[in-house]
Amino acid sequence: MLAAMFSGRHMVSRNSETGVVFVDRDGKHFRHILNWLRNGTMPTLQDSVYQELLVEAEYYQLRGLVDYINTIFNRRKDEEGSKAELSRTDIIKCIQTKRIRFRGVNLSGLDLSKLDLSFVDFSYACIQGTFFSRANLQSAKFRDAEADGSIFHNANLRECEFIGAKLCGAVLAGANLQSANLQDACLIKCSFCGADLRSAHLQTADLTDANLEGANLEGANLKGAKLTGANLKGANLQRAYLRHVDLRETQLDGAKLGGANMLGTMR
Repeated sequence: MLAAMFSGRHMVSRNSETGVVFVDRDGKHFRHILNWLRNGTMPTLQDSVYQELLVEAEYYQLRGLVDYINTIFNRRKDEEGSKAELSRTDIIKCIQTKRIRFRGVNLSGLDLSKLDLSFVDFSYACIQGTFFSRANLQSAKFRDAEADGSIFHNANLRECEFIGAKLCGAVLAGANLQSANLQDACLIKCSFCGADLRSAHLQTADLTDANLEGANLEGANLKGAKLTGANLKGANLQRAYLRHVDLRETQLDGAKLGGANMLGTMR
């Protein structure tokens, strides 16, 4: 919405002397909106504040922030029954060694944002609601991980393995997923807004109701993927492999499909 306001296509209420633009909203939480737009971060807030901020996020049409706040609510509901076996400090000590495996470990709800977790093996781990925002997870393994509601906002997930992982409702907005393997992954209602999915492997992945608006899927393999209700507005699907994909209930406004392989695709 802010981008549209200042695009020059619309009239805005501007002070002729100072140039200040008037936005008819309560400014109480606008600093959080700005910080989200600047660097994709959000401080820990009380539920009542998150609820107020959610209204503002919906007004400004920031789908990534809306998904983030909803994920916070879902994570807090599950916290009592999902306690992590290790702390952030434990993790930091572990990653100082050469080879790290957290296979099958419960790390749910931990804040692992901004850590270098490249090449770490999280296969079969329980990482529901875990924060990986801006973490370096290049070539990490998440095979069959339980990662519903996890936060990977702006994380480096290049060449990661998510085969068979459960990521329902996860936030991967702005993440780098180049050449990542998400084959057979459950990605229902995931947010991939603006994510880089070039050459990603998404064969038979379940992307039902996923938000991929503005995502770069150039050269990605989506053969047999489920895209019912998915939002692909403005997405780059050039040279993507879309054979045997049902796009009849997919939002494709403004999507780029040049050179895409769509043999057997239903539109």
